[in-house]
Amino acid sequence: MKIKEAELKKTAEEILVSHGAAPEESEIVADILVAAEMRGIKTHGLKFLPIAIERINGGLIDIPTELKVLNDDGAVTHMDGGNGLGQFAAAKSMQSAIDKAEKFGLGLTLTRNTNHIGILSYYSSMAAERGMVGICMSNSASAMAPWGGVEAFFGTNPFSVAVPRKENSPIVLDMSTSIVARGKIRYANAVKEKIPLGWAIDKEGNPTSDPSSALEGSLLPIGGPKGYGMALFIDIICGLLSGSSYGKEIKTFHKPLGPTGVGIMTMAVDIKRFMPEERFRDLLEEYVGQIKSSKKVSGNDTIYMPGEIEAERELENLKEGVELDSYILEQIKALLKEKNIEEIVGTQS
Repeated sequence: MKIKEAELKKTAEEILVSHGAAPEESEIVADILVAAEMRGIKTHGLKFLPIAIERINGGLIDIPTELKVLNDDGAVTHMDGGNGLGQFAAAKSMQSAIDKAEKFGLGLTLTRNTNHIGILSYYSSMAAERGMVGICMSNSASAMAPWGGVEAFFGTNPFSVAVPRKENSPIVLDMSTSIVARGKIRYANAVKEKIPLGWAIDKEGNPTSDPSSALEGSLLPIGGPKGYGMALFIDIICGLLSGSSYGKEIKTFHKPLGPTGVGIMTMAVDIKRFMPEERFRDLLEEYVGQIKSSKKVSGNDTIYMPGEIEAERELENLKEGVELDSYILEQIKALLKEKNIEEIVGTQS
């Protein structure tokens, strides 16, 4: 069954409101969850809605989310996420950074004490859509060992940066500091598929293709010690500096162990402080053109910009609708039935 974007958003909003979330945060969270589905990033999409509801029901997420500004000083803002919905906290964090960048040329917000924030490209793109460079990073629950170690200590600690283009969607990088996001391991485990060797090691430090063993062991960092170094500094900035949890203190969002304690950094840089925005966009188009017209390996006729494949998938899903995984669809239907909300409507795929 394929479901249109508007129907998915309406459904997610109604479920969140029915469980005590405020209308504004429900709209933002629904938009971000559905954006992940639209871009084909199912590991960060509506699968998180039943998980969030379970945590809300268990008193592990505090809603309505109450954000608190701890310090507002020049170009920087320090916020507390109130252990609420992470997507809402991250969106407000980036909006604060954008507002500061409009005034000072640069805006940076650190937000502590929140939860899983979903796809980081959503937040970096918020700035790009305002003619700015957007940067977002977050720490997360232990999933990756320090380079040379076996025991998981760092999270996948994702990072995203986006810049605006002239007419096309922003160029946007959204990556974890591990070779693969932990969500892909969980997905493979849920659907009983093997994972490629090189993604993870088991708890003894041996390479594994078994997702269950990988979840008990450790993901591997991108570029070996380079990914380890990136994960470390993201944890220092988002965790230690923000006053949030860090390292093994952060709890996973997937088990009812307590508030997760995630920390976020969002930054916006106003391009106009360095050159006219249109000049930057023109230069960027020339730059992209040079990359795309450069010599390609045999059998490949296209060089993609970061985020371009996801943007194409989003356009396709806008026309045809999103096909949810059956187990996620059944979970959502159960949430709707529980609150006597009208069943989700789609078309046969």
